[in-house]
Amino acid sequence: MVHRSMVQVLFSIALFLAQWLWAPVAWSQQKEVATGPKHGGSYRRALANNPSTLDPAQLTDTYGHTVANQIFDCLVQYDGTLMIVPAIAQSWKASRDGLTWTFFLRKGVKFHNGREVEADDVVYSFTRLVDPKTRSSAAEIFTKIKGAKEFAEARRKTVEGLRSVDRYTVQIELVEASAPFVASLAIGYAKIVPREVVQEYGPMFGSQPVGTGPFKFVVWKKDERIVLDANQDYYGGRPYVDRLEYRIFTGHQTEQMLASFERGELEDTTVPTAALHRAQTDKRYRFVSRPILGVRFLGFNTTHGVLANRFVRQAFIHAIDREALVQDVYVNRYKAAQAFLPPGTYGYDPDFQPYPYDPKRAESLLAKAGYPGGAGLPVIQVWSNPRSEAIEQEHESIRNYLANAGIRVEFRYHTNWPEFKAMVGAGKLSIFRWGWIADVPEPDNFLYNLFHSRGRTNLTRYQNPVVDGLLDKARAEQVYLKRVELYRQAEKLIMEDAPVIPLNYYSYERLFQPYVQNIEVSALGDPYIPMRKIWLAK
Repeated sequence: MVHRSMVQVLFSIALFLAQWLWAPVAWSQQKEVATGPKHGGSYRRALANNPSTLDPAQLTDTYGHTVANQIFDCLVQYDGTLMIVPAIAQSWKASRDGLTWTFFLRKGVKFHNGREVEADDVVYSFTRLVDPKTRSSAAEIFTKIKGAKEFAEARRKTVEGLRSVDRYTVQIELVEASAPFVASLAIGYAKIVPREVVQEYGPMFGSQPVGTGPFKFVVWKKDERIVLDANQDYYGGRPYVDRLEYRIFTGHQTEQMLASFERGELEDTTVPTAALHRAQTDKRYRFVSRPILGVRFLGFNTTHGVLANRFVRQAFIHAIDREALVQDVYVNRYKAAQAFLPPGTYGYDPDFQPYPYDPKRAESLLAKAGYPGGAGLPVIQVWSNPRSEAIEQEHESIRNYLANAGIRVEFRYHTNWPEFKAMVGAGKLSIFRWGWIADVPEPDNFLYNLFHSRGRTNLTRYQNPVVDGLLDKARAEQVYLKRVELYRQAEKLIMEDAPVIPLNYYSYERLFQPYVQNIEVSALGDPYIPMRKIWLAK
């Protein structure tokens, strides 16, 4: 039986989702423009790092998702309210037990090489995701398909649950009903790719991608730019702009991005904290802000030396005043994170605040761990990929907070994103600064991926069999309230084990030139902006 207080909280959250977070936010000045939408022009965007790859099956970072989402399409997609709507599949149906899904493809959808998309391309694309040779971080998501595990273990030559019924019909059979299954088909990894091109290009497909999306790949010059041209034959109608160019500012050089924007070299840019007030009040430009489903945190390698001790990790969290960090360093542009799931995610509990700022409690935990006053603790390195004035200020504040509790840390920076990501993935860093923005609006996307022992991005190397069991059970649970409760139980256990220090929840904030029209931002943030809808009134 669900207590009345729980029902009230869940109702409040649902209302919050519908009215505040999931509702699309679009900006347009069409009333001020004499003419309607028009074609033409180039759109130049700031990209904070080189992507690791543009191969959708191997995407591992926001930068890759941001670009690849313009080049490729999925069977289904999110609209501005995060509802699942048609993409390459014009319709679909499910069996009564939720185990068999049938997708009916649009006719006439073409890859950028001119060939029409067929059902076999869908079967190939999803088979490729579970193939160990691909090393896709999304492989685990598709193991629910019948025969996927047997194929991955080389016990079958095909995936039994993936079938081409005819040229335009695909059938997917699952081994168990999974509540977020269709939502998982709208994420960046589940793009449809042309078999012959992937096989011809091999590893180079990630730097010379061919998809069906609204923009075609032209060139990628590392550390400089990625250029895409409008797909004139796009099934959803050609984009308004002729060209989409990503200018790369390696290492999150936000000050340089803003300077380039103010010189008229970019159509949009992120904003450094030091310039936030100016950006919000500068009438020459349009400032766009909204909350998104994302969290920034420091991750512990829970297998590294003293960090394997849960009490040490708990001491770190209690020692840092996260509210003050948001106020003093980021002038309240973000919301301080008290737990892990961000507001707007169902399962989010605003009353769950397990680690208030408490230096005395931090000292007590260190003593309990065998390091009274920090005696015996080595200097611990904390690594960051981005490096800016605000980030260095944040790190200096964190260093001081920890020093007051007897914990000594040393901040290091590695601004080459692919190399930094590889170091984290290989477990070479003791503590690392990281961020996670959902590509599926589900708590599963946060908790399973990052904290299940088999999670595709379990970078902290965290393991708790009870948490694994709760997350597995939540995936299979079809009753909404029961799923929420399972995710809440899992989050409480995860936070008790303290594999991460939640710092703040993301918000989307960006400056646009005044002539940029029809900007649409959902709660999934920048990677999911439909750039094909934007037009330039110049």
